[in-house]
Amino acid sequence: MAERTQSPPAKRLCCRPGHSATCRQGHRAGGGMPCGGSVTCGSSKTHSPESLLDIAARKVAEKWPFQRVEERFERIPEPVQRRIVFWSFPRSEREICMYSSFKTGGDEVGSSGENNDETRLPFRRGVALLESGCVDNVLQVGFHLSGTVREPAAPASPPQPCGVSVSFDRCKITAVTCTCGNKDIFYCAHVVALALYRVRKPEQVKLRLPISETLFQMNRDQLQKFVQYLITVHHTEVLPTAQKLADEILSLDSEINQVHGAPDPTAGASVDDENCWHLDEEQVQEQVKLFLSQGGYHGSGKQLNLLFSKVREMLKMRDSNGARMLTLITGQFLGDPRLALWKQQGTTMTDKYRQLWDELGALWMCIVLNPHCKREQKGSWLQQLRRWNSVDACPLEDGNHGSELTHLTNARPQGPHDALARPHRTVFTRAIEACDLHWQDPHLQHIIAQDPVATCCYHDNRHSALFDPRGRPLWHEHVPTACARVDALRSHGYPKEALRLAIAIVNTLQRQQQKQLELFRNHKKDLLHKGVTSTTNPEGWVGHPLDPIGTLFSTLMGTSQGGSEDSHVDTSTVKHPTFPTHRYLDDGESLVCLAVEVALLGLGQQRAMPDGLYAQEKVGRHEEQLLGRLQEVELDDRLVKVFRRQAALLLEAGPHSGLGEMLHRESVPMHTFAKYLFTTLLPHDAELAYKIALRAMRLPVLEPSSDLSRSHHIVSVVTNRYPRWFTLSHVESQQCELASTMLTAAKGDACKLQTVLESIQKNIHSSSHIFKLAQDAFKIATLMDSLPDITLLKVSLELGLQVMRMTLSTLNWRRREMVRWLVTCATEVGVYALDSIMQNWYTLFTPTEATSIVATTVVSNSTVLRLHLDCHQQDNLANSARTLALQCAMKDPQNCALSALTLCEKEHIAFETAYQIVLDAAAATAATGMSYTQLFTIARYMEHRGYPMRAYKLATLAMTHLNLSYNQDTHPAINDVLWACALSHSLGKNELAAVIPLVVKSVKCATVLSDILRRCTMTTPGMVVSALHSRRNSGKLMSLDKAPLRKLLDATIGAYINTTHSRLTHISPRHYGEFIEFLSKARETFLMAQDGHIQFAQFIDNLKQIYKGKKKLMNLVRERFG
Repeated sequence: MAERTQSPPAKRLCCRPGHSATCRQGHRAGGGMPCGGSVTCGSSKTHSPESLLDIAARKVAEKWPFQRVEERFERIPEPVQRRIVFWSFPRSEREICMYSSFKTGGDEVGSSGENNDETRLPFRRGVALLESGCVDNVLQVGFHLSGTVREPAAPASPPQPCGVSVSFDRCKITAVTCTCGNKDIFYCAHVVALALYRVRKPEQVKLRLPISETLFQMNRDQLQKFVQYLITVHHTEVLPTAQKLADEILSLDSEINQVHGAPDPTAGASVDDENCWHLDEEQVQEQVKLFLSQGGYHGSGKQLNLLFSKVREMLKMRDSNGARMLTLITGQFLGDPRLALWKQQGTTMTDKYRQLWDELGALWMCIVLNPHCKREQKGSWLQQLRRWNSVDACPLEDGNHGSELTHLTNARPQGPHDALARPHRTVFTRAIEACDLHWQDPHLQHIIAQDPVATCCYHDNRHSALFDPRGRPLWHEHVPTACARVDALRSHGYPKEALRLAIAIVNTLQRQQQKQLELFRNHKKDLLHKGVTSTTNPEGWVGHPLDPIGTLFSTLMGTSQGGSEDSHVDTSTVKHPTFPTHRYLDDGESLVCLAVEVALLGLGQQRAMPDGLYAQEKVGRHEEQLLGRLQEVELDDRLVKVFRRQAALLLEAGPHSGLGEMLHRESVPMHTFAKYLFTTLLPHDAELAYKIALRAMRLPVLEPSSDLSRSHHIVSVVTNRYPRWFTLSHVESQQCELASTMLTAAKGDACKLQTVLESIQKNIHSSSHIFKLAQDAFKIATLMDSLPDITLLKVSLELGLQVMRMTLSTLNWRRREMVRWLVTCATEVGVYALDSIMQNWYTLFTPTEATSIVATTVVSNSTVLRLHLDCHQQDNLANSARTLALQCAMKDPQNCALSALTLCEKEHIAFETAYQIVLDAAAATAATGMSYTQLFTIARYMEHRGYPMRAYKLATLAMTHLNLSYNQDTHPAINDVLWACALSHSLGKNELAAVIPLVVKSVKCATVLSDILRRCTMTTPGMVVSALHSRRNSGKLMSLDKAPLRKLLDATIGAYINTTHSRLTHISPRHYGEFIEFLSKARETFLMAQDGHIQFAQFIDNLKQIYKGKKKLMNLVRERFG
């Protein structure tokens, strides 16, 4: 709690009955000795029977306010008063622990959430302070306990004493104060230490009667002395107040004299005071507001969940502060400024925050369904809930589609337009509806009754609809509502009654399942003939806001809502409230069996996928949580029978089962549930396990849309809309996991593998998931500790081939990885698989993939070594690879020609064919032919392979497709042009003469042309060819005044002139220096001609004349070139 010094609450007025203000002081009605001495309690070591005084005093202290005792009896003997006061203090540490920590166990965390060391929790610290002897000066005066608690001395500071006072009434602490100044929701360690001192060591506590009783024993002189001493000791604090009171008492007309008696803070509660444990409302509000302001940081969500758990703990203790605390929390939740902001922006709240609101709504359901709630209290809660419900920012029950859920008391909509007519349902709507529910139904009272005599009398007049043929009671009510009753009974501390009602609900569900099966069997032919695929459960039980199946399972298993999920449940040690279960269970049936059966029944229910992302995610989350709790149960023979029976029923059932023959297009898939059933049943009944798993592989939402007009029930909820499954990717991944589990289990069984393969090919529509299955099957088939499973390898290959066909014409970023993996898989299968994929490459691969990846990998040395191929097998694969390469080159010469040439190198005819394909493609139009880049690449390849003339031929073809403008002096094709010219120069004068006109036509960049010109004048043409035939070289350098270099020189000079004028058109002063250097390079080229110096001088003069306006630039030209 907020442990701070605060003024005590107003106390009731105390006076002695039968005595007026003029009575002689010092005479008390009861007589007896003055108060004093220590109290002895009933904790002596002897086991003597308790006295009637103590028994009566204890009962009175628990139930009656002390004012009522005083009013009832004119004279109360002092020993009686002392025992009542003694027994009025709480005797159990459980409540003290509850109000000083988040849980009554040892694993709780502090409300600040800053550390998890349980020794630092208020309760643990209080225990440590008590055991360390840090509690002193403990005094109980009436209904008030005070004392001093010393904190252990720190190394650099002395011990800090804290003054603590506690008020109590009817075994409840009603107020606490402590000078430590700590602010928290729960009691501080000093309050805990003092309270536990009184609980554990009552005989060491000095006990006095209420101070008014002591004052009554004093005469006038004693009273005057008492007051004067009190003022003297505390004159700095109380003197002004004492003088004020004295003035008012002496004034006959003052208000204080109009009231009979005087307040006494130690005299206990009045009749009108509410009897509840102290709860600091301000601190609760502040802490919740702080946690909400932190958003998802610092574990705030965890702290809020712990507060909700504390509310449930209070409800279970039947503590009225549970509802009071939840009211405070709800007020802060609705005051969260993010609600209005999210609504204004049209964004949804976070998932964690949404779950907190769900728990808030569920807790209010528990509170209003309290079976012993007074009508006035329920009416007050209903008004409050309606006020909250009308708040504009109040969250909807299912996120964005609150109008499309059914009413709490209706199992299904009543018509196709009801969903549109109903208002939005908020998180409080179900609690508001629950206020109309009551517990007075005779049959309901019979189910939860504890009186076996009344039960037998009622049973004699039972109605057939209220009991099954074996005499077990049934409870026909909307299942989520009925389960909400169970949760309310458990939450309010009625475990036996909750268990009885839970068993009746499960018996009813079993009965309904059997009737539905019989009805379907009788009309199966007609339904299948008509093709009806409807679901009668638009509101599913798994993922429901009230979590009905989870509630039943927890109740039957004897685990609490907030119980640990890490413990393994042993069915032989599950404990339940003691009551006769023979009337509710069959022979050999246990509560664990019922729990497992209802979980299977709920998980297997065919239900429509809800609207909205959050609602759909909640379906999956609840399913996984329920399956996780089922996995904690250790199976025995009885449970195996339950699994087999329920699995068979789910398979045979009609539209009520998600595993039945008839499945609606938008039913929640059963993949996760079926995977659990498969793994559970496989060791006991493999055939049934495979039936379940294969049936659950269906995913009709991805199938072509069928006629929904026949789906009478579901249409009223989802009227012919295109399904918006926000969790579809998760659903498909679960479908993939189910298939992978079956593939793993079917290893070595060719028949089952084929069946599973067919199911995968039929039902899985995602290429990425099929590829994952193919990879999984490949890994399983090629485990290192065993020989490869060829059957499973073939399944893996078949799945891989399907992936290739599915992704052939679509974009997929993993396509290259898929192709490489398929070749690896085919290699493991054998030579015939490799040959097959090459023979049918056009249905599996693009031409580029077939040549660059498939064929190249097949003919590689690693494949030969891996398969230990002989020469004949190598030749066959090589022939297939060459055939594939030529086919691909014909279809896509631009991308496959080079690969085709590489693959055909060792076979002359095939190589010539590939070369001719390249030539034909090069001669084609620009739109369908090969680009200069591709031709240059192939030409370089030809030169590298020793075919210079063919390289020259391809280079000239490439030059015809090239065009370099004057300013493209960094073009990537420049190196290819230089290489082509160097190749032509090396082949001879004729080849160079043939290529220079192509260069002049294609290249307009002056610097590139000058570079080519210089290279051609440095060596003699045909040097490389001459060197091949003779060591002697008598060739001469080519003249620039003769063809073909004269044409190249003229073209270069012309390019410099044109480039110069182009640059001068838009030149800026910062580029003047660069331009002068460009003219210097131009002069070098001009001077290569015989009259070059004359041409350059004329060129400079023309520039001066034309661009005389650029004075600064022309001055620079004159300085450099004259």
